[in-house]
Amino acid sequence: MKISKEDALMWFSFFASLPPEEALLPRQQEIAYAVFAQIEAAVDAENERRMAEIKGLQTLEGRTYFTGDARRFPEGCRSCLLGTGLSAIRKTNRCNLRCKFCYDFGAMDEQPPIGEGMWEIGGCKFYEKDIEILLSVSNRPTGVAYVYLEPFLEIDAYYGVIEKFHRAGVHQHLYTNGTLATEENLRALGEAGLDELRFNLGATGCAQSVIDAMHTAKRYIPQVGIETPMTPAFYEAFWRNKEQILQTGIDFINCAELHLTPNNIGNYLGENLYLCRQGYISPVWSRRLTLQLMQAADEEGWDIAVHDCSNRTKFVRDLNLRAKEGGWFGASSYGCEFDAIPYEAFLPILQDDSFAFLEEEPLPVGYRPQDVVL
Repeated sequence: MKISKEDALMWFSFFASLPPEEALLPRQQEIAYAVFAQIEAAVDAENERRMAEIKGLQTLEGRTYFTGDARRFPEGCRSCLLGTGLSAIRKTNRCNLRCKFCYDFGAMDEQPPIGEGMWEIGGCKFYEKDIEILLSVSNRPTGVAYVYLEPFLEIDAYYGVIEKFHRAGVHQHLYTNGTLATEENLRALGEAGLDELRFNLGATGCAQSVIDAMHTAKRYIPQVGIETPMTPAFYEAFWRNKEQILQTGIDFINCAELHLTPNNIGNYLGENLYLCRQGYISPVWSRRLTLQLMQAADEEGWDIAVHDCSNRTKFVRDLNLRAKEGGWFGASSYGCEFDAIPYEAFLPILQDDSFAFLEEEPLPVGYRPQDVVL
């Protein structure tokens, strides 16, 4: 049903008033899905209009979008979207920063440890000495990523594992906020065989020390780039420091569409949010900022790849991974991060007079306020 914005606001105000443990009845669920579909359709239409204005827009076999030099597109993302997926390696459960966009905001000190001297790979625990046997018996991935949370807090522990995967010919990339990067540990990462280093430049508001670290990293590591959730704060900081950033020699900027979790959604209440494919909840402005940055990069001819790492890309990523694992047709773990949809979080977009649905029609019989909706 093409529910009207007025009816959507009326029903969502009611849904938001219900106790969190009270599930919606089937017809109420239909109404909720209709509202989310209307919001998503309007958001998608605006994004598609913006994409049409980017003359140099390219795709990676239709799986994601980017602008710029395809040779500098991050190999870790190629592995993720075309190869055997993104195999996460976890070790460090701590971080030295507290970013409002972090998926673990407010729960940083509650993250469980992996275990002394251990690494979590594929949900299993390994010692460094186990890596050779793992590589000999398991299907070797095209790439792995070191995540969770700030590896540079104990970066010395990573060199040996990186060397083992490097000898096995596995592409490796690592994420950092960059605050603890030094010439010494960046050189050591390069010597160990790290292929790609991604700086979350938004974590420090584009701090000069981190920009300098990116420049240093490029001397030792083949691919260096930025991966940051796209927020207004990062967007503004980037433009203030654009020249210094582009002069570092980085290869790419991964513009991640920010999606919200129960931990960080409180930092964005009051913003216009949408639900993507009944999965990730994101601020509307996040991908729009990405497309604005991509258009500028295209028009100004930046000598880097700027990647639209959107919710759609993350959806495709998981489809690819499940398929490579031999999953059934359509298998995916993509889904909503919330046990119960926070309907109150969508009231601002429904109350925003500047946001319009593409098409509206009256509610059918059985779904109107005067009807019994079961």
